[in-house]
Amino acid sequence: MNPGDFQLSEGELDFLVAAAAPEVRDRTRLRRLVETDDDFRQAFVGDEKTFRKVMDDEEVFLKISPRLYFEILLRKTRRELEGAGHTVEREGTQKVAVFDTGEVVSLLSRREIIPYLADMLASFTKVESYALSHRTRKGIWRRIRFNDLDLDSLIRFCESVEDEHRLGFFKRIGDVCLFLLGLFPEYVHYTYRYPSSAS
Repeated sequence: MNPGDFQLSEGELDFLVAAAAPEVRDRTRLRRLVETDDDFRQAFVGDEKTFRKVMDDEEVFLKISPRLYFEILLRKTRRELEGAGHTVEREGTQKVAVFDTGEVVSLLSRREIIPYLADMLASFTKVESYALSHRTRKGIWRRIRFNDLDLDSLIRFCESVEDEHRLGFFKRIGDVCLFLLGLFPEYVHYTYRYPSSAS
């Protein structure tokens, strides 16, 4: 995803202008700048006043998309990490300090990373289930069911589609892996252990 690929709705443009520049009178011109200039848009999305507005507004999801919400949070995270000496990771019940903030900030500073992560996180706000008929050979069809959060069904489905259609499924499989490992590592730990050996 290119940074400029994501289009803000009219309501989101109004929200950003009202949050980041409430004192500006010519809101129409400012909205046009936010809409057409990606650097300007990033500045508004990453503004501390925008973050505060998102945190304080109980009806924020009626005004902005999950994708914009996550972008605002990710830009705030990058700003906070710029001043931090380390991050904290959990390993079971223990917390471990990891001195990786320079690398994390460097990654999040790459222009395409925050839009990609925001888009990926937003894709998990609504999980879709599908059932498709797949022709295994002439006259024989098999029904395949999968949902876009279940790794096993995604992998099974990916094995049955033509090569030219697999890239999107590979991307989704990678996104699900990142999501589960990043947010629910204990799920992976308990779900994918071998029952007999516990390894």
